[in-house]
Amino acid sequence: MGLIIQKFGGTSVANVEKIRNVADRVIEEKNRGNDVIVVVSAMGKSTDQLVGLAKEISSSPSKREMDMLLTTGEQVTISLLAMALSEKGFPAVSFTGWQAGIKTESVHGNARILDIDTSRLKRELNEGKIVIVAGFQGITEDGAISTLGRGGSDTTAVAIAAALKADKCDIYTDVTGVFTTDPRYVKNARKLLAVSYDEMLELAHLGAGVLHPRAVEFAKNYQIPIEVRSSSESESGTMIEEEVYMEENLVVRGIAFENEITRVTVIGLPNSLIGLSTVFSELAKNHINVDIIIQSTLAEQSANLSFSIKNEDLDDTIKVLENCKNKLNYSRIESEKGLAKVSIIGSGMVSNPGVAAEMFEVLASNDIEVKMVSTSEIKVSTVIGQEKMVQAVEALHEAFHLSGIPIES
Repeated sequence: MGLIIQKFGGTSVANVEKIRNVADRVIEEKNRGNDVIVVVSAMGKSTDQLVGLAKEISSSPSKREMDMLLTTGEQVTISLLAMALSEKGFPAVSFTGWQAGIKTESVHGNARILDIDTSRLKRELNEGKIVIVAGFQGITEDGAISTLGRGGSDTTAVAIAAALKADKCDIYTDVTGVFTTDPRYVKNARKLLAVSYDEMLELAHLGAGVLHPRAVEFAKNYQIPIEVRSSSESESGTMIEEEVYMEENLVVRGIAFENEITRVTVIGLPNSLIGLSTVFSELAKNHINVDIIIQSTLAEQSANLSFSIKNEDLDDTIKVLENCKNKLNYSRIESEKGLAKVSIIGSGMVSNPGVAAEMFEVLASNDIEVKMVSTSEIKVSTVIGQEKMVQAVEALHEAFHLSGIPIES
């Protein structure tokens, strides 16, 4: 007998019929002789509806109260799924995140899991029950309800798998696996049989919405095999693990992209390490994620500093920088919206020089201006105009032969 963690997202539990379908998938796993813990998200668009209600009350609601509000969405799902399983003759018990022992740091809206007290989960499993846990949530050291940010149910599932040393974590979604790029935008996108932890981590960080980055970090750190698979179809999905089968020896294995990117430029910053560190330490204190960074020296004593952020973080970023203007002593701040980030990812890039050059050649031949660049051993990211995003992805997908992966019969 093994232990399997199953996670079902909001679209998989969007209504009662789909919750019954999830119950059937859970029972299939239970009937294979495995213990099962199920992690679920809120039903469909219910989280968005709760956010809408909050905005009707306040334009700037307390983050603590938002956590209190938003965690009710998952509570609805876990209780309904427990009822559905019981109706089918399978004893089940549902727990909120804090009842399941998930302890987080004291950051409302985007907390990290610090520890999981698994004693209650183990006790219920030992009694033969299917355990259902609300994703996306936990409790702080001072007893406040916290949330893990968008996509946090993935993190909940993999963290529980790590804490209990589960045999596997299955992430059920509305797609059949991890694709070479988003099939909603590129019709020739292909499903990959397997992806390494490092490749998936880059894909997740760079815009592929199929898995939350922190979930992949947990899986890599604790060596938890993950399978991303469809909640409505029975076909096998994509395995995420340390060693993977390399389809067609592809150098580039996937293309990730995201829009709503803004470039912020701090002009006339004193050319010193202290100024550079101050900018990013102040932004980090305010939980603002900075991505691509470029510094250009204007004169011996002056420099411009550019970095990319999500559009939604622009107001907070400007506020942080203005609050420490006297300390930083810069001239002014400029920002450019209407941008997108397009990235190529693949472990094969380590041993194949010239991949970045080929990427830039493809973009140039399609008259796509590159505004910012960031590289690592297994990825190259570019910031371009948002209006050219899909064109860039399609051109790169074709140029790196990702459309040629055979479709499984």
